[in-house]
Amino acid sequence: MATLEVETTTAVTLTESAAEQILGLLEREGKTDAALRVFVSGGGCSGLNYGMAIDDSVEEGDIVFTSHGVKVVVDPLSINYIKGANVDYVDDVMGGGFKIDNPNATKSCGCGSSFGTEDGPEGGSCGSSGGGCGSGCGCG
Repeated sequence: MATLEVETTTAVTLTESAAEQILGLLEREGKTDAALRVFVSGGGCSGLNYGMAIDDSVEEGDIVFTSHGVKVVVDPLSINYIKGANVDYVDDVMGGGFKIDNPNATKSCGCGSSFGTEDGPEGGSCGSSGGGCGSGCGCG
């Protein structure tokens, strides 16, 4: 199985806070050998959505690296949109959650789950039935 090992500076990095949350989840789920898969899918008010999942397998062509002790996997299409992104875990009065700071994003929705790039697909308008985040978070 061919995978590409890359430097974390050229891929996606995790903050220590995000890594602690993910490592804790992997331990609670009994999946200490699993990886965090970070990916991009079409949709949302800005054209693309971020996604993260715990994955037990690495697919042909996946980019694999480690950040703060977490094995991270990104598929070859997604890396084009999130290369250089930073994943953080933020805990505030609204609750805790992961936040992605993506240097490739030229537009995003207000809640940060949807984004667009110069050469990415066009998104729907906020709140329209053809697109939108669905949460009323607003486009930016």
